[in-house]
Amino acid sequence: MVFVTGGTGLVGSFLLRALRARGVAVRALHRGPVPAGAAPGVEWLAGDLLDTDLLRAALTPDVTHVFHCAGLVSYAPQDVNLLQQINVEGTAAVVDACLDRPGIRLAHVSSVAALGGPGPPSAAAGGPRAVTEAATWDLGAAHPAYAASKYLGELEVWRGAAEGLSTVIVNPSVVLGPGDWHRSSTRLLRYAHEQHRFYTQGLLNFVDVRDVAAQLLALALDQPTVRDQRFILSAGALPLAEFFRQAAAALGRRPPTVAVPDWAAEAIWRFEHVRAVLTGARPLITRDTARAGRRPVEYVSTRVQHTTGLAFRPLADTIAWCAAALANPAATA
Repeated sequence: MVFVTGGTGLVGSFLLRALRARGVAVRALHRGPVPAGAAPGVEWLAGDLLDTDLLRAALTPDVTHVFHCAGLVSYAPQDVNLLQQINVEGTAAVVDACLDRPGIRLAHVSSVAALGGPGPPSAAAGGPRAVTEAATWDLGAAHPAYAASKYLGELEVWRGAAEGLSTVIVNPSVVLGPGDWHRSSTRLLRYAHEQHRFYTQGLLNFVDVRDVAAQLLALALDQPTVRDQRFILSAGALPLAEFFRQAAAALGRRPPTVAVPDWAAEAIWRFEHVRAVLTGARPLITRDTARAGRRPVEYVSTRVQHTTGLAFRPLADTIAWCAAALANPAATA
């Protein structure tokens, strides 16, 4: 039996399908309604990640693996406390529940945001800086609240490892898949579909959600001797303008063509911050999203490919699949 948190999220939903395709018995935690197209044969458990009694009850003696996929991705100032509760306290609760069941193996879905700063520049002059699993977190630097929450969540997993828990951490870049049109990275596809004129300049690192699920299974189930390590999951990087061009073409839409200069992005996020404070509305752009990608970084996934032998899908294949699946939900199978 395998226990999965965040089973209705983008990564969790595809992980459930992959597990069931292997014939693995699965119990999954969820808060909202279970989607009609969810993986069949899953034992669903309604509850909150912070309900420690529920977590301990979910980890029955037959549970051998826990996949912690639940998490909040947000750069909105209103969500600072919620990020702490879900990404840090929720992870701590999962780790504690696992420690109460000796022999369980925990696979934790983190983020490249938790890796800290970039390493040395790439060989190409002026190219992006490379980030590997050896990156260290700069305690003296300013970090987005989301990144800090994922870093602190990882510390909870390392605490569990220090107490004897078998762990593995994956750090995906931007996960692409046909999820909720209004949530997570699928909003990038919605932006292309809505034919906006403007885009911010920067570099996007991406990975297909199907590859995230496959690498998770390979690391957690197929490589039991691999433990207490982190693995970057990223298929590559490309300018955001090129991503929108490819996405718009696949969706049959017109791509954004006007690059927003840095000074304009700085002015817009400040205006949005004031509007959010005065009205209580969520800002359309924040300081962190305005500055994201401004310092080119490329996340290197050599370690995981050497460990599992699994390659990543190219962006063109992922975008074509997402466009078809969003037009026809049955195409996600």
